[in-house]
Amino acid sequence: MHAAGRQGPFPLMHSRSLGETMLLRIGLLLASLVLSGSAFAQSSQKTLQIIVPFPPAGSADGIARIIGLELGERLGRQVVVENKPGAGGALGLQLLSKAPPDGDTLSIGATGALVINPHVPGSSGFDPLKEVTPVAKLIDIPIVLVSNAKTGPKTVKEMIERTKSTPGGLSFGTTGANSSQHLAIELLKKVTGANLVHVPYRGSAPAAMAVIGDQIPLASVDLTSGHPHIKAGTLVSLGVTSLQRAKTAPDMPTIAEGGVPGFDGSSGFIGIFAPPGTPAAKVRQLSSEIAAILAKPAVQAKIDLLSVEPAYANEEAFGKLLAAESAKWKELFKTLPVAAN
Repeated sequence: MHAAGRQGPFPLMHSRSLGETMLLRIGLLLASLVLSGSAFAQSSQKTLQIIVPFPPAGSADGIARIIGLELGERLGRQVVVENKPGAGGALGLQLLSKAPPDGDTLSIGATGALVINPHVPGSSGFDPLKEVTPVAKLIDIPIVLVSNAKTGPKTVKEMIERTKSTPGGLSFGTTGANSSQHLAIELLKKVTGANLVHVPYRGSAPAAMAVIGDQIPLASVDLTSGHPHIKAGTLVSLGVTSLQRAKTAPDMPTIAEGGVPGFDGSSGFIGIFAPPGTPAAKVRQLSSEIAAILAKPAVQAKIDLLSVEPAYANEEAFGKLLAAESAKWKELFKTLPVAAN
């Protein structure tokens, strides 16, 4: 993504004397040197990199590209978004933790890698709350349980019945082990006794496509990845995992409404982070720029197309939220053990 530069010809609109023409050409030459100097100063700046620890086409990739484009224009510099999927969204954060603390490298981070994975028995020991610096919370992400429109169950009740009557149960895909998408369904298994078998993918988009291709019958994915296919009729929404309906899909029922009263599998969130040791002033500047970006109606319209909800919080408020969510999931693991795979 590049900031737009001003360039173009300088046409001579009227006949002039030789002296006037020479003076005009000298003036235009000086003006072009000034413009070239400005362009050189801009291009000589280090590229701002935003790491996305998931594949393209999901909510993390979408919000990173929206923010990256706007930051490039506001800061007058080149911004590059790079997808580095792996380790349930933790790989990108691990790469960020080793980057220079100059504010030129940022990373998207999602719920699972941020506040869930560190508490899983046998985890790598990488704790993002200690090893990266929060800059801003960006969005809340509704999570939806989907099935194949032709072969899959059409309701939550039918899904639960099928899992119990099918030898070996039904498999469900997610963006990775111990992600918020995964644990929402683990909680559903606990409260209903459904026989559901987890199949981790490298992102919500691949999991959704696996259901469409009838490779697996179910998937728990972010609404960004699922909503277009639900609208197209290739996926069926069995329900969103939060207790309340998603603002971006108010016609889509919750799992609680679908037959599991009181079920609240929560939703996910995404934020943006800087390397550890990044100066507080640089973090504050970036957070302020992002706040201004997310306040723009045009940006909010783009975010709405992702089927997610803007949810800005500055670096301090986001840090407190992360600490509270981490403590919540640490406590939850005492009653909801899951495999670290």
